Amino acid sequence: MKLTIKEIAKLSGVSQSTVSKIINNYDDVGEKTKAKVNAVMEEHGYRPTYSAQTLARKSTKMIGVIYAGDINANFDHPFFSEVVSSFKKTIGAQGYDLLFFSNEKFHKADEDYLARCQHYHVDGCIIIGGEKVEPSVYALDQSEIPCVGIDIELQGPRSAYIMTDNHQVSGLAVEHFYLLGWHDVAFIGGQQESLVSSQREEGFKDHMATYGMKTKTEWLIYGDFFEQSGYDGMKQLLLLEERPHAIFAASDLMALGAMKAIKDHGADIGEFGIIGCDDITAAKYVDPPLTTVRQDKEKIGKMAAFILQDLMHDRIKGTAVKIDPDLIVRKSCGSKRESSRYKENAK
Repeated sequence: MKLTIKEIAKLSGVSQSTVSKIINNYDDVGEKTKAKVNAVMEEHGYRPTYSAQTLARKSTKMIGVIYAGDINANFDHPFFSEVVSSFKKTIGAQGYDLLFFSNEKFHKADEDYLARCQHYHVDGCIIIGGEKVEPSVYALDQSEIPCVGIDIELQGPRSAYIMTDNHQVSGLAVEHFYLLGWHDVAFIGGQQESLVSSQREEGFKDHMATYGMKTKTEWLIYGDFFEQSGYDGMKQLLLLEERPHAIFAASDLMALGAMKAIKDHGADIGEFGIIGCDDITAAKYVDPPLTTVRQDKEKIGKMAAFILQDLMHDRIKGTAVKIDPDLIVRKSCGSKRESSRYKENAK
């Protein structure tokens, strides 16, 4: 059975990126290390399928696309599909094709994105961040293959990442609640270990404190960014003795689920203030239309394409880019002071 780069690295006592550099004839690896790794490869009959000289002579014009980790945000997720569509349009105009890697095996130890990227000779990769990201993603990040991450922080020598300023996302939502008189605000987020969700939760708590609005532990609900978790989370909130009447959901899909839960519960949705995040197409068509914090999906995809091209041509080194969000005001979050509940309480 042919060894993987990961196995060669383990047997040699070096990192996977070091093995990759030796295979590709980089100069910054010591002779003793090269000899040790080459001896392991020779012993086990490992033969690289290409050389660095081959890649230097000819670009494959192929970009790998990886949906990393235990990711529900797959091809059907409206946010990521629009980002990748923008990326495809921009990078495609430069003559590149996309190669989508499957991650159905990510629970298994033999998942190795670096080896697969080398096998297909990709010029670079775009990595879409999910939950419980497999270690092989970070091995790829630490290699010499240029990578751009979306909603995943990459730190490799030829890597960069892009994400919306999630702290500001929550700031816009909380500020809007405050200005409209909503102080009893709950947060419905993704998984607690989610980078994006944790950043939005942190921003939510910080801005709630800024405006003197208390954050209640029982009003912090966690899901998976999809409709059902928003629905389930809202049902949980509705059953509380002291329930909130304002909801900030960390995704539009969860916000839509929460709105359905309110209606199914028989409550008056007009007595609630609801804000989502993403500004997916469906947000403007739901009843009432959803107020949301817009992520600039087209800009994120375009920026990813430009940065990846610069990384591939060594015009820039690793960088992190945060994109500013915008508040899109619709009817799902009106003024609390105009609601019948507020007027009743004011008497």
